[in-house]
Amino acid sequence: MKNALRSIAFIALGTLAGLVQAADDAKAIVDGYMAAWNAHDAEQAATFLAEDAVYFDATVGTPQNGKAAARDNVIKVFITAVPDLTWKMTSAPIVGADGIAFQWKFSGTNSGAWGPDTPATGKPLSFEGVSFIRIKDGKIAYQGDYYDALGFNKQLGW
Repeated sequence: MKNALRSIAFIALGTLAGLVQAADDAKAIVDGYMAAWNAHDAEQAATFLAEDAVYFDATVGTPQNGKAAARDNVIKVFITAVPDLTWKMTSAPIVGADGIAFQWKFSGTNSGAWGPDTPATGKPLSFEGVSFIRIKDGKIAYQGDYYDALGFNKQLGW
């Protein structure tokens, strides 16, 4: 009986250690990803994404499917439009074996164009939101962002 209990305890400890390691890995992946955004390096940020990653911006409503789409239609757009951007985690993250959720604050000055039909406003912006990120095989497989789009648009005068 004692051997069986030891075996169960050993398995439970091993499982717990694996979950802690996975949680540490998820946090490290997101920290690196955010550091690349803050370094204004879209290519580096994209290295944290899985090839088939899905980036969902709830305010837009249409997901970007694949690493290239997320890089080109989200990351590069924000880095171009807000070249002095800062993206900071503002809460202790909730970390699980395959994902992480956290509150954040994004700020900077809109000194670059958002696209051909949306020129820079030259206005500062600062807004808060929440990201839900799933990790698979050491890469971001899904990112869902939820934030105050109305406040964001008002700050830019839209």
